[in-house]
Amino acid sequence: MLNYSIMTHAGILVLKPQTPLSKEDFDGLSVVVDAYLSEHLKLKGVLIHTKGFPGWENFGGFVAHMHFVSEHHKKVERVAIVTDTHFADIAESLGKHFISAEIKHFPFADDVQALKWLETF
Repeated sequence: MLNYSIMTHAGILVLKPQTPLSKEDFDGLSVVVDAYLSEHLKLKGVLIHTKGFPGWENFGGFVAHMHFVSEHHKKVERVAIVTDTHFADIAESLGKHFISAEIKHFPFADDVQALKWLETF
């Protein structure tokens, strides 16, 4: 399950993956994000907050995730990955080559600092 919400006043998407990600997670997320983007040019930021990356439910979940990123990455200014998993370091390094947003990794307990970083752009 992927919990998500948009802080509309700040233009920040908050993602909290709880269980392996599914195609349905990204279908629902796309509806919410696309509705927001129909009225705004961009998201100021995305905050991904998870103790450990849960992975994907199956290959369909992975494909839906990659499709979501490819469809939306040009409309995001910054991404804060807030987690203690080492996967974040890999995601930060790889992401810099494939998406236009600035990416920064924060320890799981530093979600307030990550949010401040997103808001100061």
